[in-house]
Amino acid sequence: MNAKPLLSPWQIVNMNVGFLGIQFSFGLQQANMSPIYQMLGAGGKELPLLWLAGPVTGLIVQPLIGALSDRCTHPRGRRTPFFLWGALLCSLGLLAMPFSPALWFAASLLWILDAANNITMEPYRAYVSDRLRPEQHPPGFLTQAAFTGLAQTLAYLMPSILVLLGMNKDQLGSNGIPVVTTTAFLIGALLSFSTVYYSIQRVPELPLSAAERAEIAARPRGWGATLSEIGSALREMPPTMRRLWWMALCQWYGMMCYWIYIVPTLARTLFGTDDAHSGGFRDAVLANGQLGGFYNAVAFVAAFAMVPFTRRFGAKWVHAFALACAAVSMWAIPALHSKAWLLLPMLGIGLAWASIMGNPYVLLAGCIPPARAGVYMGIFNMFIVIPMLIQMLTLPLLYDSLLGGRPENVIRLAGVLLACAALAVCFVKSEKSS
Repeated sequence: MNAKPLLSPWQIVNMNVGFLGIQFSFGLQQANMSPIYQMLGAGGKELPLLWLAGPVTGLIVQPLIGALSDRCTHPRGRRTPFFLWGALLCSLGLLAMPFSPALWFAASLLWILDAANNITMEPYRAYVSDRLRPEQHPPGFLTQAAFTGLAQTLAYLMPSILVLLGMNKDQLGSNGIPVVTTTAFLIGALLSFSTVYYSIQRVPELPLSAAERAEIAARPRGWGATLSEIGSALREMPPTMRRLWWMALCQWYGMMCYWIYIVPTLARTLFGTDDAHSGGFRDAVLANGQLGGFYNAVAFVAAFAMVPFTRRFGAKWVHAFALACAAVSMWAIPALHSKAWLLLPMLGIGLAWASIMGNPYVLLAGCIPPARAGVYMGIFNMFIVIPMLIQMLTLPLLYDSLLGGRPENVIRLAGVLLACAALAVCFVKSEKSS
């Protein structure tokens, strides 16, 4: 490998600005897709199945893109072509989403949007791993987590900000979707590509050495070779990465429960309604945006604050503590009937979200071989999307029979699962990559 220069803190910030646009897109989906689906006619039990696009596209796209980017010799870098094209496609998806005329159209468009997000996401994480020395991985990935918090703060709060600026929260488009939601998606479309482009202009990828180019050229080419590389990487997966699976299973199952059912829960607990076309439901959407903005702002601050603790105590112990805080917070949410009091559990959720987006990647980057960073980052995304798929396929079976058809019970289930994730990460043992 070429000797990697140490980057200044400002360079680490600049290389992660692109995550602002990527995560603004994810924040818009987390805050708005369930309400959009319900406004277009979906029922509560159908919501998990309508969210299948993200995990399915992630399961297929990220490992493939990771393996392809490991073998790429483009003059601008191995990762850059992938996340530039992915960001452009994401911008187009965000432009179209709030104008969906029917439920089937929005659900279909989400598949395209999530595929684009996944094309961008995996190479971006590998780019950070490639560009930084191992001792700079904690600030690199936790800065990425901070931009996740900042971006999603803006995404969650954007409809409320637009209302404060004078837009009418009850003004609807022809499809029944509020105009403030449509405007937020248009802003996301602008940020998606522009921030990614800024980062690669300010901190471009390091050029490949002659030896690295020769090694890549010697690898077998074609789709068969790419699939074979993924299979080989799965068989040779480092033990630390294998142990992270059980944490990821509980963590992401629980977070999907929260994102899908928090708006219906707030509609019931704060505004006493189940009607997706009521003013109370629209108020719940705005309340979720404000609470989500708060917990993501907490995540933004916490990600930077975690850096010395992660260095001193280790990523796994910091992550276990953060997940335990989120577990307690999830259980508190259904019992609180004041938006002001709900800010308290958002502290725990924000702390956990900062850790989720940073500390597992610190553990991962320390155990994978640098030459296969792309494919292993892609495979690690399978640890995210497979639990999401399991959640979306199993929760409809449990929603009425075990959870009484009540969204607030889904939030309580999320708390149990995050507690299990906190326990599971305690059994992860760190190791160094060769």
